[in-house]
Amino acid sequence: METILIVDDEKNYHLTLTALFQHEGYETISAYSGNEAWAMFQEQDVDLVLSDMTMPDGDGLELLARIKGHKPEVPVVMLTAFGTVELAVEAMKRGAFDYLTKPCPNDEMLRAVAKALEVSRLGRQNKELLSALSERYSFGSLIGKSKPMLELYKVLEKVAPTKANVLITGESGTGKELVAQALHYNSLRPEGPFVAVNCSALSATLLESELFGHEKGAFTDARQNRAGRFELADGGSLFLDEIGETDQSLQVKLLRVIQERRFERVGGSRSIPMDVRLIAATNRDLKKEVAEGNFREDLFYRLNVVHLLLPPLRERMDDLPLLIDHFLRKFGEGEPAPKGMNREAMRMMFSYSWPGNIRELQNVIERGVVLSSGAEIMPEDLPEDIRRPAEPLDCPPEIMAALDTAFMTHAQPITITVSESSDTLITPPRQVTAPRSESIQAAVPSRSETLMAEGAGSWLKEAQSILPDGFTLDGAISALEEGMIRSALSEHGAVQSHAATALGLKKNVFKYKWDKYVDKEPTILSSRLSSVVPKGMSLVEALESLEEAMLRAALERTGGVQSQAADILGIKKNLMQYKLKKFSINPKE
Repeated sequence: METILIVDDEKNYHLTLTALFQHEGYETISAYSGNEAWAMFQEQDVDLVLSDMTMPDGDGLELLARIKGHKPEVPVVMLTAFGTVELAVEAMKRGAFDYLTKPCPNDEMLRAVAKALEVSRLGRQNKELLSALSERYSFGSLIGKSKPMLELYKVLEKVAPTKANVLITGESGTGKELVAQALHYNSLRPEGPFVAVNCSALSATLLESELFGHEKGAFTDARQNRAGRFELADGGSLFLDEIGETDQSLQVKLLRVIQERRFERVGGSRSIPMDVRLIAATNRDLKKEVAEGNFREDLFYRLNVVHLLLPPLRERMDDLPLLIDHFLRKFGEGEPAPKGMNREAMRMMFSYSWPGNIRELQNVIERGVVLSSGAEIMPEDLPEDIRRPAEPLDCPPEIMAALDTAFMTHAQPITITVSESSDTLITPPRQVTAPRSESIQAAVPSRSETLMAEGAGSWLKEAQSILPDGFTLDGAISALEEGMIRSALSEHGAVQSHAATALGLKKNVFKYKWDKYVDKEPTILSSRLSSVVPKGMSLVEALESLEEAMLRAALERTGGVQSQAADILGIKKNLMQYKLKKFSINPKE
């Protein structure tokens, strides 16, 4: 709620304005003199001041000067009686937002106040945005405390406040543009524009026009003058991404611009001065390109005043938990708590070489958050490439120990915590309280065992009896999922948000799942399966209950032989082992 400070020596006028503004949802405070108003302004958060020009202890211009000297962003609207318009005009020159003549109609008063508050609000948002950009691209926001990253921070700290050209190299997906933005927002010109150009996305002719602009009539489609990126970046930074993709004719022109600090538009003759800091990036080895004659040596040395080499993710695996935690929080915004990583899923992440680097990791975590049905991202929520068995890469021992502890309890998802120090902690879930002689299974009954004990597991037996002989585990889970989704949509008039709520899903997760079945014809099997699920059971609980029941039934049929049970369910043995651990099933029991 926005607060208006009303300054006037007429008490009746205060009553009228207070009632008017409070009816519109504003909060008001009243002052009857200039000194009283100034004291209130210093003590309280005020969004707008509405002040009379004449007061017992001075005129409104004195109060205006104090307010603008203390908080110039707060708008002041002056009230003037007939005959004092000249003073009001003077107040406008000194920084007042507007003035109104008494008596003022209510609708005119409200319009003026709303306009002043809107302008003030936009000004605040702009400052907050600049502050957020500066914070977002500060060195502290570059995630990683491994040795290569610490060395990078030291160089960035020295380079950012200079005007030196910077060449950033590294594999695709390592965050070159993010580093370029950090350089800009920590430079001596953070309020200037940051303009980025992808040199590989345009042909040589189009790229020249994009960089330098063109004059009307310079070529067939040049119907008007157009400023190029060098002009748009004036007073700021120009980021030339994939600079190694430019051809030699354009390299010559870039070299001339860097040397002379001036350029001409395509088709123009006027020399335009340039005040731009150049930041270039490439995933190529430019020294090798120079040796092979593909890149000009003189341009290379002009750009390579300071060289920043970004390490690939596989060379900074100590930072993997930090990065995972960051993306889990980013994609879990709006949720009561961010998702955790399952222990086996985390092992798979450490076993992967990450050819796509940070960009690939970000996409994997976003996919996992969308696909996961529970509180943690499971192996099946990861792409196939990451799920392939592989020997783990170097994983910090303390992380693996925490993962093992967390896996043994299997009570809650693993939470990755990033402390202020350089330590990275993976906090396992709180262990179940149980006597040492008892197994975890004894302390924590399985989902299907709990349902059976409560008399609610009859639907699982009925669901399995509905399934045809030889039906796979994946097929059964998909059929039940499809049936429950279609049933929920039917019950809620095809309103997806209502159906999602009924199934205990987020709307975006529901949409993702429904998209798999929307173009398919409904099956009798999926309809029959969903019809036996108890009313009010969530989709996740139903799917996991059926999965566990089918695992137990397959083991019972094969006398606990895992490979044979896996064949019955149509899954691989290693996946069978994972699922048994997931549900704490001992095949020998």
